[in-house]
Amino acid sequence: MDYFNAFWVGGLICALVQILLEKTKLMPGRIMVLLVCVGAVISFFGWYEPFMEYAGAGASVPLLGYGNILMKGVKEAVSESGFIGLFQGGFKTGAVGCCAALVFGYLASLIFKPKMKG
Repeated sequence: MDYFNAFWVGGLICALVQILLEKTKLMPGRIMVLLVCVGAVISFFGWYEPFMEYAGAGASVPLLGYGNILMKGVKEAVSESGFIGLFQGGFKTGAVGCCAALVFGYLASLIFKPKMKG
């Protein structure tokens, strides 16, 4: 049942994003930022952990999950360092995801030989 819940929740998130792309004039970058911000807001209110327990990877893998990770880092850093934690927390927790994206993107470029658009 865990796999099923992850599948339908992740699919629903992707379907809603696709509808936003098709029916609005929002650019993909703005929708990505919107998803991260929505994930952070949901995490701020404490609703993301129960959502993630129910949906598993369907909730933690999309960009909503990245917003949750950033907010968790900020909460921890603020409790440890005070006001300066607002600036430290997101970098500490978000660094792993950004680093992985850069490394795997680079490896993919070595394998598939990308070309410039002409």
